[in-house]
Amino acid sequence: MNTATLTSPTADVTVAPAVPKPEPIAKIAIICSKGTLDMAYPGLILANAARMSGIDATLFFTFWGLDIISEETVDKLHVPTVGNPSMHIPTLVGGLPGMESLATTMMKKQMEKLDIPDVRELVEILDDSGAELYACRMAMDMFKRTEDDLLPQVKDIISAMDFYDKAAGAQILFI
Repeated sequence: MNTATLTSPTADVTVAPAVPKPEPIAKIAIICSKGTLDMAYPGLILANAARMSGIDATLFFTFWGLDIISEETVDKLHVPTVGNPSMHIPTLVGGLPGMESLATTMMKKQMEKLDIPDVRELVEILDDSGAELYACRMAMDMFKRTEDDLLPQVKDIISAMDFYDKAAGAQILFI
């Protein structure tokens, strides 16, 4: 870094060159690949924050992330307790009957206390705000799902290559 030192009779002053301000983010593309309750919220909340900030948002749901946008599963997402190091409980305890249900209930109550919409409502909010939601063609075929299985807010079923076309110029996040 170049610095200039200005000398005066009373003090030495070091002046650093101005750092250019980064360009604001104009577009975000989020790949949602996991279908648990604790993994649905990060992508949806980031997309909502983007839209509230005037940033274009595209979401691509692939593999288990399809559960977030599937009519049959969207209201049944759960918090996994086995193999989840953030739970801070032994795997054996996490595998006990009712633990997953308890963790899910606790998370939903906490989200409700914070006035955070449930997953279905967040998907609706995103659609209403202009975010674009897409299902992955390969994952849909692999899991034998059809367009009729998806929430009405899903704009289309597209390939990974189509997603990259839609994400051109965007910051891409993989969740």
